[in-house]
Amino acid sequence: MNELPDGWIETTIGEVAEYVARGKSPKYAEKSSLPVINQKAIRWNGIQKEHLKFIHEDQIDQWGAERFIKQGDILWNSTGTGTMGRACLVRAADLDPPKVVDSHVTIIRPTPGIIDSRFLFAWIRGPQVQDSLEELASGSTNQIELNRSTVVSIRLPLAPLPEQERIANRLDPLLARVEACRDGLNRAGVILESFRSSVLAAATRGHLTRDWREEHNLPREWPIVELKNVASDFSYGSSSKSSKVGEIPVLRMGNIQGGVLDWQDLVYTSDPAEIKKYKLSPGEVLFNRTNSPELVGKSAVYWGEREAIFAGYLIRVRCGEALLPDYLNYCLGSPAGREYCRAVKSDGVSQSNINAKKLAAFAFELPSVAEQREIVRRVKELLALSGMMEVKRSRAATLVDNLIPSILAKAFRGELVSQESRDMPASVILNKLKGDGNVESAAPPRKRSKKPVGRSNMKNVDKDSIKEVILKLEANEFSFDELRAKLGGDYEFLKTALFDLLQEPTPIVRQVFDVNARAMRLVRVIL
Repeated sequence: MNELPDGWIETTIGEVAEYVARGKSPKYAEKSSLPVINQKAIRWNGIQKEHLKFIHEDQIDQWGAERFIKQGDILWNSTGTGTMGRACLVRAADLDPPKVVDSHVTIIRPTPGIIDSRFLFAWIRGPQVQDSLEELASGSTNQIELNRSTVVSIRLPLAPLPEQERIANRLDPLLARVEACRDGLNRAGVILESFRSSVLAAATRGHLTRDWREEHNLPREWPIVELKNVASDFSYGSSSKSSKVGEIPVLRMGNIQGGVLDWQDLVYTSDPAEIKKYKLSPGEVLFNRTNSPELVGKSAVYWGEREAIFAGYLIRVRCGEALLPDYLNYCLGSPAGREYCRAVKSDGVSQSNINAKKLAAFAFELPSVAEQREIVRRVKELLALSGMMEVKRSRAATLVDNLIPSILAKAFRGELVSQESRDMPASVILNKLKGDGNVESAAPPRKRSKKPVGRSNMKNVDKDSIKEVILKLEANEFSFDELRAKLGGDYEFLKTALFDLLQEPTPIVRQVFDVNARAMRLVRVIL
């Protein structure tokens, strides 16, 4: 860690938490009186109740009182690639009804009086922990975990408790505003996707070109056709293994994104037979025949951007003279097209499938070629506009995502709120609550002032000796540094002793705020 601000100390989660433990693997029930929190339920902004599971009534007595979540607990996902590391802070509202966690979640219960739970949660959420998860984890691929010994050994900077509270109080509204901004941008993304869907619906139902038909004095007479009657081929692509190097790209289902071809993350082939058999021609439509249920049925048009063939999970469709490729692509991507795919797909264990026969049976309304051209022109204009808005939204979302780690990093450099000289150093509180009586053992190393000639070591000076020095000072008002220059010795020891003097029933010194210097000053009390 970098040099810490005055009064801070480097410690570990184990030293500031009174309880750190993984949950247990329960026997689940459809419903019971005891919900169990799993990884899916844990989100940075809280517990998502819709993802809770339930422990079988027969096992409820096996959960001791310490295993029930408490306000201020931090629940930390501790297993699995992509899920490990996410955490949430338990709020009062989360306690009704009482809940426990399963074996994939670690409960961290901060020690009251040492650390503010919001402060520790912010550290866990911050970049220094989140960016180190891969190094902290143990285990094999997809089975990685944060074991308890790793969690308790994670180091963190500990500020004085009042400063922790100031930091947490400052972070709460800041992060809330960032989250609100992120939620707004996410909603904007949903709106843009809805807009795209609405454009395709209007285009394929005749609403988008109603004025065009009126201008050309044309009736709304679109026949319903099956795709097999206006298109041909319906062939599957290559099943041969491709590689990261080769002569020409092999387009796969991942290369169909948002109704267009994405030429990133390509694989290649150099097999002459494969290239000859599966070579694409401009204007051919590619249909994704297998994928997860929500993604099966994606399509895009190949316009000869570069020479390419297509893989076996795609179906190639060649449009006839009465059907424009772009218009077919819009029909397949429209709400009606998506609904057709959902209705005819066959579902496997993890993927759905639509074969060529079912694709060929797709029925849709077909306007004249002239109107199809007008539809394509208008749709491209509208989708280009929404695409520009999506680029801006995506850039803004990236900036917002970077804000949280930036704010948290600033907080733990001691730059988010002011340091107050009256705050008891974190090392003192930590040692007092440990009960070891050694004030200096946890104090961070500091540069010591040169000990004045003839003065004893500060460790051997009692409060009466400090009072004697204060009474002999020439000025009634002085700073902590001026007092320390007279006494020498350890910074933390003097600060703690001075704090004790300020708490005496009849103190010989008090603190005042110097408006001009914008700093705390000490004033000797004349008795």
